[in-house]
Amino acid sequence: QVQLVESGGGLVQPGGSLRLSCAASGSIFSINGMGWYRQVPGKERELVAYISSEFTTYYDDSVKDRFTISRDNAKNTVYLQMPSLKSDDTAVYYCNAFDGEYHYWGQGTQVTVSS
Repeated sequence: QVQLVESGGGLVQPGGSLRLSCAASGSIFSINGMGWYRQVPGKERELVAYISSEFTTYYDDSVKDRFTISRDNAKNTVYLQMPSLKSDDTAVYYCNAFDGEYHYWGQGTQVTVSS
C-alpha cells in the first residue's frame, strides 16, 4: 500500500504561480513512477505530467514548456511547479503513484485560477 498526501493548491490570479507537493509513504520502494492528474466537473481525469523512477518526464501538450514535474527521492516527494497559470488550469489536481500493478491516488487539491 502507498499513501499519498497532496498540498499546495489554492486561489491564484492569471499569470500567477503555485507549487504542488505530494508526499508518499508506505510501500514506496514499489513505486515505478509518479504523476499529476487533474479533473474538472463533468470531464474525465487527465494526465498532466509524469516522472519515472529514472526521472524520465512526460507532459501533456497543454502544460508543456510551462509546468515542471520533479521528485526528491530522499523526501519521498514529487512536485509540480506551475508558473504562468491560466483559467483553463483550474481543476482538482491529484497525485498518482504506480507500482506496476496498482494505481494509488491522493485526496486531491483544488487549484483555482481567477481574477
